[in-house]
Order: sequence, then structure tokens, then C-alpha cells
Amino acid sequence: MKGPSDSFCLLQNALNDFATVGTGRVWFLLFVRSHLKKMPTPDYSVDLELGEPLPELLEHARLHCGEDPNTRLQAIYELKEMIYERGECNPHRMDDEFLVRFLRARNFIPQRAHKLMVNYYRFKKENPTLFENIYPLNLHHIGDANIITVPPYHDQNGRRLLIYRVGCWDPKTIPIEDLFKATILALELGMLEQRTQILGGLAIFDLEDIGTQHAWQVTPSIAAKIVKLLVSCFPATTHAIHVVNHSWLVDKMYNIFKPFLNSDMRSKIYFHGYDLNSLHQHVLPEHLPERYGGTWPDYSYRIWLESLRKNFLVAKEMVACGYKFREEEICPEVVRKLKEAEINFA
Repeated sequence: MKGPSDSFCLLQNALNDFATVGTGRVWFLLFVRSHLKKMPTPDYSVDLELGEPLPELLEHARLHCGEDPNTRLQAIYELKEMIYERGECNPHRMDDEFLVRFLRARNFIPQRAHKLMVNYYRFKKENPTLFENIYPLNLHHIGDANIITVPPYHDQNGRRLLIYRVGCWDPKTIPIEDLFKATILALELGMLEQRTQILGGLAIFDLEDIGTQHAWQVTPSIAAKIVKLLVSCFPATTHAIHVVNHSWLVDKMYNIFKPFLNSDMRSKIYFHGYDLNSLHQHVLPEHLPERYGGTWPDYSYRIWLESLRKNFLVAKEMVACGYKFREEEICPEVVRKLKEAEINFA
């Protein structure tokens, strides 16, 4: 798939060739070139960033995540000791890379990271249907309905965006559990990126076209589950939740969430109504879809599912998290590597 930067280069070359046809058409060249400046920046990729973080990210981790290179190993050691001594959870991995995800999400304080890990595995135990026998590629209908998407670009601070268009959801045909499954998959994939571990992400809830059929789905137990997923039970930092295109109905729904939100959580939720300029005070237009006054097209959830089926390292990580794949769903090369590694993926 070609990104905006590829399109820019192709169009630029074509225009250069076109300009040689005649000077009478120079006006056209100038017009189009002036609009090329409005095209999105080339920070676009449907591949997860699985490599080591850049020096500036490590510096951000030191300043904002408490990740001091001089005490990093000691914090990891202390977290391991707590896991073994307290026995409150049984992690499926105990390597440093995995434990660091929880430490980064809790300012590298081992006690807080341990509590987060206990919450994470407790949530999995309490909600087995969201984690057991899940085939990620079965979730393509979420992308087809445009309910959830993770754009293949970042905001101006380098963070991932998770966008929900709740009004596109038909509760009669798509159970709410599928929305949870798709969200969990997006979070698990995001946590493979050290950039996301360090910088965190933000969510946009677009409530255009929501009605009572959606409001009835938001029971107290569902609200509690959403808060746990986005705030207290996952090794991810949600820096902000932006709610747009909402009507009076959101007040009723928000009242259900309030008992589960502390003051810090509430301070991260912004209600913009239909005022896109208000949203742009937090997320610049250059890093938003066109529907929110930005420059990017809409991207389907499917692009990440396609990426997933073609990447051995990602597939391996997903299997370790409990996900499954049918052999015919993933690329033959990925199947070969999984079998060579004796990884049972079906």
C-alpha cells in the first residue's frame, strides 16, 4: 500500500513532466503544487514499529516514565521478586521486555507496575470470552462497519490514535463483546511498539448518530469494563479521551461512567460537542481524518488485520497472548516460520 509520501513523489514527477509541455500550462502546475503543501506529512505506515526506540524516545522515557538507565535493571528485578513472592498473578511471560511494558505504564514504580499486572490478569480471568479461542482475522466486520479504527499515523506528539464511531455500530448485528475484542486486539498490538509503551495514546469517541439503541447497551457493568480496559487493567497510557459530535444523550451515558472515574481520569476526558476547533486545540488537523477537519482519509481496521497476517513476529506475539490463526488465513511464509519454531497457532 502506498502512503501519502509515495503519492506525493509520483504526482510531483508527473507534474514536472507535464510542465515541459508548454508554458501556457504553468498556472496549472503552480495551482496543484500549492495544494500539495496541504497533503499529510509522510509519517504513515501500516507496519508496527518493532525495533529499538530512538534516543529521543528513551530520553522521553527517562523524563516522563521514570525509566532511569542507572536503575532500570533494579526496577525489573524488584518487579520479578514481587511476582514470585506474592503469587497474585501468573504471567505467561517473565522476560525483561514484557515486564518493562508494565513499568513504563506506571512511571517505573515496581509496586504500581505489579498492581497493574495483577489487574491485567484478573481482567483476563474474569472475562474469558474476550480472550479465549479468539481468531483476530474474524474481527474484520468491525472494520467493514467503520466502528473502530487505528489510523496508520500518529498525532503531533507521536502517539497512536484509537477512533470509535459509535453511531456506525448496529447492536442487533454486532454484539458489544466484539467491540471489546477488537479494542483488546488493538491494545495488544499497540503494546508491541516501544514508542506506544513510552508515549501512550489517545482515543476519540465520535457519537454522531447514536440513539437509544446504543445508550441501552451502556449498563454499569459495561461502563466498568470499558474503564478497566482503557485505564486501570492494561499496560497502556491513555493520555486523553476526546468526545465529539455528541448531543444531550451523552450526559445520560456519562453519568453511568462517573462512579468508576477518579478525578485524574475525569481530567483527561474532553467534550467538544460539534466544535472541531475545540478538538484542534488538542490534536492538530494535520494529524486527523478529514471528517474531523483534518487532512487524512478514513482507514479501515482491516489494514492492521492484513498487516498481522503477513508478519511473523507479530503473529508470534499474538499467539503468545492466546490468539489463534487458521493456516489458510496467514501467509505461507509466516506459517512456515511458526511451524519451524514449533508454535501451535491453530
